[in-house]
Amino acid sequence: MPARTARRLLLIGWDAADWIIIDRLFAAGAMPNLRRLVDAGARADLGTLEPKLSPLLWSSITTGKTADKHGICNFVEPKPDGSGLRVASSTSRKCKALWNIASQAGLRTNVVGWYASHPAEPIRGTVTTNLIQEGEPSGAAEPWPLSAGTVHPAEHAEAVAAGRQRSRSFPTETLRSLAPGAASLPANDHRLVTLSKLMSSATSVERAALAALRRPEPWDLTMVFFDAIDTTGHHFMQYRAPRMAHVDEREQRLFGEVMDRVYAWHDASLGRLLDAAGPETTVVLLSDHGFHSGDLRPTLVDLPPERRAELESSWHRPLGVLVLSGPGIRAKTEIASPTILDIAPTALALLGLHCGQDVDGRPLTEALVAAPPERIPTWEAVDGDAGLHPADLRQDPFEAADAVKQLVDLGYMAALPEDLQGQLDLVRRESAFNLGVALMSRRRPAEAIPHFERLVAERPAETRYSTCLTNCLLSIGRFAEGAQVIEAFLVHEPGSIDGRLLFSAALAFAGDPRARIELASLESAVATRPELHLAIAGVHLAAGQHELALRHYDAAFRRNARDPLALSGLARASLAVGQFEDSANHALEALEISQAQPETHVLLGAALAWLGDTTNATTSVRIALQHDPSNIDAHRWLAVVAEAAGDRKTGFATRGTLATLIAKAGQRPADLPNGPAAFAAKHGLAAI
Repeated sequence: MPARTARRLLLIGWDAADWIIIDRLFAAGAMPNLRRLVDAGARADLGTLEPKLSPLLWSSITTGKTADKHGICNFVEPKPDGSGLRVASSTSRKCKALWNIASQAGLRTNVVGWYASHPAEPIRGTVTTNLIQEGEPSGAAEPWPLSAGTVHPAEHAEAVAAGRQRSRSFPTETLRSLAPGAASLPANDHRLVTLSKLMSSATSVERAALAALRRPEPWDLTMVFFDAIDTTGHHFMQYRAPRMAHVDEREQRLFGEVMDRVYAWHDASLGRLLDAAGPETTVVLLSDHGFHSGDLRPTLVDLPPERRAELESSWHRPLGVLVLSGPGIRAKTEIASPTILDIAPTALALLGLHCGQDVDGRPLTEALVAAPPERIPTWEAVDGDAGLHPADLRQDPFEAADAVKQLVDLGYMAALPEDLQGQLDLVRRESAFNLGVALMSRRRPAEAIPHFERLVAERPAETRYSTCLTNCLLSIGRFAEGAQVIEAFLVHEPGSIDGRLLFSAALAFAGDPRARIELASLESAVATRPELHLAIAGVHLAAGQHELALRHYDAAFRRNARDPLALSGLARASLAVGQFEDSANHALEALEISQAQPETHVLLGAALAWLGDTTNATTSVRIALQHDPSNIDAHRWLAVVAEAAGDRKTGFATRGTLATLIAKAGQRPADLPNGPAAFAAKHGLAAI
């Protein structure tokens, strides 16, 4: 086995943790345990995947693979025998998880609370699954047996069961520390009941993790997952200042501090876990996405269940948190655009284990003291005991009614139809939709199209299905077909602003003059939906209306001056109208907010190139390629800027790479005014 740089690796997941709140708490002197890890290690924004749904994301985190490869595509799934539904199951995962690989390599692993880990796999080590809290009885003294398959090995089950926190006996003192207003409310207030239930689950997970860490057997890897920041956020983030329109002042006084105190609870829990793990432990702490806490919080009250289930993930910001600290980690290093797919490869590197060439992520080598071991083709073909379930167990159904009900309560799912066939059909559709979105977001629209085509044929009036199919068609240049799909949808929903906006975009890309007419009719929509400024600006840009695009990007910027997309849009529109210095300044402002924006690095390089600074232009474009090696625009600009600077060797090599990428994408990207084609023509270079 190659040398390992982490004597012990503690991997902690905080679902939906967000740097915006954490940094405010840091500034107030709070969260000292996390602050110590950050000060001694490296931190970064962590990119997520689409759709931002926890079972898919946490399965990607532990496998390094996208949903089409790991097979977890929904919160729930049909039982193999078709008799009903179950929560997403470890028996449905199609590849080895991090704990399977570590077990196969002879390492001892503890897994606690991880999404889609039930039933527990028989790995070298211990597992307490995500159904640890399942089936709590109504009576405080009634027996509470563990669900079958919750704990491995079985001899630890009794201790894990005894350590669970019952929500009905959640300590009053702890509840009041989380919600100071609790003292003025009746004990059965539904919000206090919800908070007690969610934090009881977090307490049970922590106790199970501490028990695993304190057992006498040595361990190599421990993975602990807490979902409470996310679950409490869906209930209580609406009460946090600044006050949302639908929240009255009394509610904000009562519950406005809950989220900050939930974060503080997690920090205290982190301290206890670190003490139990002991010194010389390397820590990786992450979230799968962030969570809106300011003016961009969605208002989902008074929505029908179907719409709420569709929009609940709009609470989720695309950037989560990442902290790496301890032996094997380079302190204070900058990490280039990490995503959740990079966590498993990085953990393997820290443990001295090879990463498979079939994973979609990479080891974060810039943050590691030692270079990772060479890659192997795949762990799936490596023989040995990986602690996987035997084939026959993969056919055994199990019940999880409480877990399914909680998903409905959180708004992640609409209430299931009463009939079994309706339930199965709904879950099948949503799983196919989630898989299509996952493929689309990974720049594989051609593979996603068949999934969306089937869904549109079955449900032509469903907004999400038609819009996703249209976007996939547009992304591969089938503009007229995309326009036809969304136009057919508008027959069912003629008042859909989003549908009409997408129709305008399809027409604009197709060069259809009707695009400008459609856009003009939509201008008034932003008065009531200012979040549309960005989208309308993009369509104006595609339609060649660059000044109007500038106006809407500016409006989006004034709405949220910290929105890098608005600043990046201003940079792109300014470039199109020849305002190169403004373009560079807007791009720099966007990059001050976050460096993890390859498109913005390209725009900065383009603006600098037009200003004559080919040296820094080349640097900016190369940075974009560090973040996104397959970025076609970055390769186009690198080729022409290098050639303009006299570096024919780089230009020739880059044109070859570019040709390969364009062939793979199946569509040559469009060129805006003052794009790389115009730059090449100005300098007498070959068209690109």
